[in-house]
Amino acid sequence: MSSPPLIEKFRQAGQGQVFAFHDELAPEAQRHLLSEAAEIDLAEIERLTASLLAPGAKASVNLEGLQPAPFEPLVASGGDPAAWARAKAAGEAALKAGRVAAFTVAGGQGTRLGFDGPKGTFPVTPLKQKTLFQVFAEKIHAAGIRHGHPLHWFIMTSHQNHAATVAFFEEHRYFGLDRARVHFFRQGRMPAVDLNGKILLETKGTIALSPDGHGGSLRALERAGALDLMQREGIDTLSYFQVDNPLVRCIDPAFIGWHLNRRSQMSSKMVRKAYAEEKVGHFCVQADRLVVVEYSDLPMELQCQKDLRGKLLFEAGSIAIHLLDRDFIRDMTRPQPGRAVATLPFHRAAKKIPTIDTSGRPVKPEQANGVKFEMFVFDAQPFARNPLVIETSRQDDFSPVKNADGVDSPKTARDDQLRQYARWLLANGAEAEVDDTGLPRVTIEVSPLFGYDEDSFAESWKKLARPPAVADGLYLS
Repeated sequence: MSSPPLIEKFRQAGQGQVFAFHDELAPEAQRHLLSEAAEIDLAEIERLTASLLAPGAKASVNLEGLQPAPFEPLVASGGDPAAWARAKAAGEAALKAGRVAAFTVAGGQGTRLGFDGPKGTFPVTPLKQKTLFQVFAEKIHAAGIRHGHPLHWFIMTSHQNHAATVAFFEEHRYFGLDRARVHFFRQGRMPAVDLNGKILLETKGTIALSPDGHGGSLRALERAGALDLMQREGIDTLSYFQVDNPLVRCIDPAFIGWHLNRRSQMSSKMVRKAYAEEKVGHFCVQADRLVVVEYSDLPMELQCQKDLRGKLLFEAGSIAIHLLDRDFIRDMTRPQPGRAVATLPFHRAAKKIPTIDTSGRPVKPEQANGVKFEMFVFDAQPFARNPLVIETSRQDDFSPVKNADGVDSPKTARDDQLRQYARWLLANGAEAEVDDTGLPRVTIEVSPLFGYDEDSFAESWKKLARPPAVADGLYLS
């Protein structure tokens, strides 16, 4: 009996070990293995093996000629008030015209938080315990109402959490959003390989597959038809953010306006690093191109280097908030007539990968036995026309939930939300007792439907016939 064409293709590519146990499997398991194998681009694996695994292949980042990247400072940091006002007006006009959509990268699980489920379903607000997904949904819904045009929301899941994510939205009736404007699609996957480039099996009937990194979001948008939908709907700007950051301004008119006024194909937000060792990427310029260098790749002596004013030289920290031009994403994912596509580079990461031996017995390695390949979305910046970095306030845009405790934990995010609510209340004449860090003495919460940023909160507050006293358990909705 002849083998299926796909098996022959793998054998001819020197990857026949993927089907070493195929004939032992039940028919359903055989079909599953074939479906996983069909996801793999064998030519791509061959290229990556040659470029990233071959003897002499460069695994380190080139730091030659690296300089700090320029950025547009906030008004409070010396930025031009008139330019920020123009940007805000331009962004509001784009939102009213329906040119903007939201995009959340939400493929992760809550494992590091000790939570069993998609990270977006993790409860995060201080009083009502709203989930990350609900917080974003209400912000997007409120922004659509405020600007007179409902927004589309694209959500990239993973194979691991797709079904659970969709079911969660169904259970909660999409949190009041029009379900026709909420679009789910899965992130791509890449096979893990051994140190010789051979694709690893996880079990006899499954390949060791893992997500292809947040940079894979660009080609996932193309493959899912999201870019075509955007074009039909007149959407040309995509607001990208990750699922772990409850403070993020999903829809920020000033940021959108800066992006459009500068005719940028990709724009990014930055915060000034809180301390030299903070684990964020660094916005840099190299050979006249904007790049991001990960904290793990920038030597500590450069991270600690200071300018003549005593400030960190490489102070612009990346917080994974971007705006992307629709046609730029298309250029990065689809070949154009007369020229090659400018694809994102893959990075290699040595990992301990559970696999099986030639007899099919499980192997749990004690040291790195293979490599995973992943892409980073910020690697698109060197290809973008007029890439732009603008400063944002950490207290208004960045408090991720990554760890079960300590830095970037549910507690720090909860406290930062409380500080934000207190600032808004105090700025609008309310009386609220806070400590030296701005943390209120009572537990309060502001629904994004009441106010999702400083401006929208102020508008809603002014409409109250009798503003409430700030007391424990206050919830503004």
